[in-house]
Amino acid sequence: MATNGTSSTNGGPNKVFLVWGGEGWVAGHLKELLQQQNEKVFTTTVRMENREAVIAELDRVKPTHVLNCAGCTGRPNVDWCEDNKEQVIRSNVIGTLNLTDCCFLKNVHCTVFATGCIYAYDSKHPPGGEGYLEADPANFGGSYYSATKSKVEELMTTYSNCLILRLRMPVSDDLHPRSFVTKISKYDRVVNIPNSNTILHDLLPCAILLASAGDTGVYNFTNPGAISHNEVLALFKKHVRPDFEWKNFSEAEQSKILKAGRSNCELNSDKLAKRMQDFGVQVKDVHTAYDECFQRMKANGVK
Repeated sequence: MATNGTSSTNGGPNKVFLVWGGEGWVAGHLKELLQQQNEKVFTTTVRMENREAVIAELDRVKPTHVLNCAGCTGRPNVDWCEDNKEQVIRSNVIGTLNLTDCCFLKNVHCTVFATGCIYAYDSKHPPGGEGYLEADPANFGGSYYSATKSKVEELMTTYSNCLILRLRMPVSDDLHPRSFVTKISKYDRVVNIPNSNTILHDLLPCAILLASAGDTGVYNFTNPGAISHNEVLALFKKHVRPDFEWKNFSEAEQSKILKAGRSNCELNSDKLAKRMQDFGVQVKDVHTAYDECFQRMKANGVK
């Protein structure tokens, strides 16, 4: 198993980034960030499971770094995965491993934007208590999506060229349909459970720093701390939509309308925060990050 560290494929002054899943939400943000940094960046929509096409694309672009944002999360949500298991395996397991393996053979650093939705609160990790560390074994398989993600992550850690970033409930500075805030603001009712979140404005630049440095292994890629649904929506109401109202319901009530279970957990992001100090970057706690996110929304006229 590969240990956390750095890869020999850490690039240099001639870095070339190839963003996989190039038409996706996170991929678009990464492309824009890299262009702002005057980095050489390409995007692709080649299917990860098509080995010949993947190899051809790597040979064509000749990247030093692949940023893998591709994968199958389901539309409109992960319940879709329960009825399309073969497609989920093809993309999230076969495809992710194939791309990582092809990058390994080509000596290309591969960053995988994975998920932290592989844990659930338990007696050792209760709400408000100890967060899950990168080395803790996954304990949530309540959805087929999460089950495949935990299995493929375990296999990917074998690769010495692979950086795995565990996002949770990602949020952007707008009301994009894929953003966690957009989703819960449109629900008739929401549960009220503290969770780790990933504020993309804060953390995507960190992903580029880690990839550029050739870091490998697993990082819990979330802002420090946990925040409840009600806390998120209260900040949203305060800064963005003063007339916004919402209602709660219990997890038991929620389970009656869902096909698959949902992960609720807090990830310990100390490892990420400590590594970012090496770059002079402070990772903001999730409450501060959300407050500033909504202030940016308001300043940009988002309603």
